[in-house]
Amino acid sequence: MNNQKRVVIKVGTSSLTYETGKINIRQIELLSQVISDLCHSGCQVALVTSGAISVGMSKLGFNERPKTTREKQAASAVGQSELMSLYGKFFAQYGKDVAQLLLTKNILDNEERRENAINAFNTLFEWGVVPIINENDVISTAEIKFGDNDTLSDVVAELIEADILIILSDIDGLYDKNPAKNPDAVLVHEVYEITDEVMASAGGEGTNRGTGGMVTKLIAAKRAMAAGIEMVIANGKNPKIIYDVLEGTATCTRFKPQKLRGHENV
Repeated sequence: MNNQKRVVIKVGTSSLTYETGKINIRQIELLSQVISDLCHSGCQVALVTSGAISVGMSKLGFNERPKTTREKQAASAVGQSELMSLYGKFFAQYGKDVAQLLLTKNILDNEERRENAINAFNTLFEWGVVPIINENDVISTAEIKFGDNDTLSDVVAELIEADILIILSDIDGLYDKNPAKNPDAVLVHEVYEITDEVMASAGGEGTNRGTGGMVTKLIAAKRAMAAGIEMVIANGKNPKIIYDVLEGTATCTRFKPQKLRGHENV
């Protein structure tokens, strides 16, 4: 496990909330515990978190995800502060400080801003602080949005030259066909190339609580693999699966690049 020193973990909205849309406090605490423990073991971990809009919906008493951009931005503003408050509380219980980083695509497209972001990440890691990243939904527009946090997590992984990207979802991984419609679907344990056939096996969209789906994860996987970063899709129902992923024993899908990129600074 210690061979994978720099880790990006992305957690989706469905892994942080109940079917009712209300926030799952136990999940957030357990996720905070696992990540803190990894940091104590010597890993450097960045967390890309969804959930701000959903938490805002819950706090405002909404039953359906807002439709308009301005409503989503407002709900995110309400939810982001509460989400970070919870993370801060639980990480502190396990001896870790956290930092909030809200990113937009234009920050990373600009060389100077990109360098500033890299410096911020590296300094936080040097200080032993856990960076918690989300898209800056409040100011994002169609032109500067990443589109979903699967894409954002890959960008972060490339930015900090991560050794592995772990995407926690509500499914065990990639199946050869949609398991919701095909009971005989088989889990694909390893993928070495994102072909048209692989993309065709990804069906369905995100839930009412989130925006992602398998297609966005495969797009992220293709980018990660091209950058020499292993990516894993695993079921986030129990955050302790992160241990199993890093130890190579998890039931999941591993997207393995032909050549892994080493990390020189760790």
